[in-house]
Amino acid sequence: MPAKTKYELKMGAATREAFGKALVELGRTNPDVVALDADLSKSTYTAEFGKEFPDRFFECGIAEANMMAIGSGLASVGKIPFAASFSAFAMNKGFEQLRVTAAFPNVNLKVVGTHSGISIGEDGPSQMSIEDISLACSLPGFVVMSPADEVAMMALVKRAAEHVGPLFIRAGRVKAPVVYAPGQDFVIGQSVELMEGSAVTLIATGLLVAESIRAAEMLESEGIAARVIDMHTIKPLDREAIARAARETGAIVVSEEHLVDAGLGVRVAQVVAETHPAVMEFVGVTTYAESGTPDELLDKYGLRAANVAAAARRAIARKR
Repeated sequence: MPAKTKYELKMGAATREAFGKALVELGRTNPDVVALDADLSKSTYTAEFGKEFPDRFFECGIAEANMMAIGSGLASVGKIPFAASFSAFAMNKGFEQLRVTAAFPNVNLKVVGTHSGISIGEDGPSQMSIEDISLACSLPGFVVMSPADEVAMMALVKRAAEHVGPLFIRAGRVKAPVVYAPGQDFVIGQSVELMEGSAVTLIATGLLVAESIRAAEMLESEGIAARVIDMHTIKPLDREAIARAARETGAIVVSEEHLVDAGLGVRVAQVVAETHPAVMEFVGVTTYAESGTPDELLDKYGLRAANVAAAARRAIARKR
């Protein structure tokens, strides 16, 4: 995809909704695809798969850990299982089973966590998953992805079905701005450069991709050329793109709807330290959030374009 200088970020569907649509399409073309849910199928959008393929849908009840073990068992006999729940439940409650029944034997289980981050809104901190990326990345052999919009989610769910091995996909509750044109291709482990720039690089994932685009447009009005990279795959990282950004711009801002202590930023910093040290700043959350509307929470906890732009200015100042 050629880098642009201007984007019209119109609101699209939630990535959880795009996941449900992609899952149904997979079910129609591949009889080995099955789905599991933990009493949240209407919210995760696996319900549509269950309606069309009732014999391939497994409602596991409020038992996320058991669901992960069942999914791993289905994978071990040749099925391609997608096990879905809220990220807070899928990763936190299912972690031990994911570790022992999926990661250790390296089975072909696909885990989809919806309602990720703090943008879940009024449901409050007990259901806000701000640790899921770090937990998924800590599992050896797992691929970890966080699509920015409905186009990316549709494409990456299909890539997930093609990939052999355990995998986690992060999805959101709220509608997401559409970044990509229909038909955009995605490859696991290959980031997408959305905007060119030489002064600073803005690396983001999920909802923060659109905010980083808006931040780059703010900076452009100040004469600052910011490169924007969608790091849709968090594990494995696109090391080449990160190293090139560090070398060519000398300053990197990593933005994510996740704890900055253990998410994408930490992983990018490791690559920067190993390849080409550069100035870095981080935009994310450092604490559990309150209950509120998604917009109120994103504003209060500093996950907006203005926050990304401010971090970019700090990074440039430090570079100088």
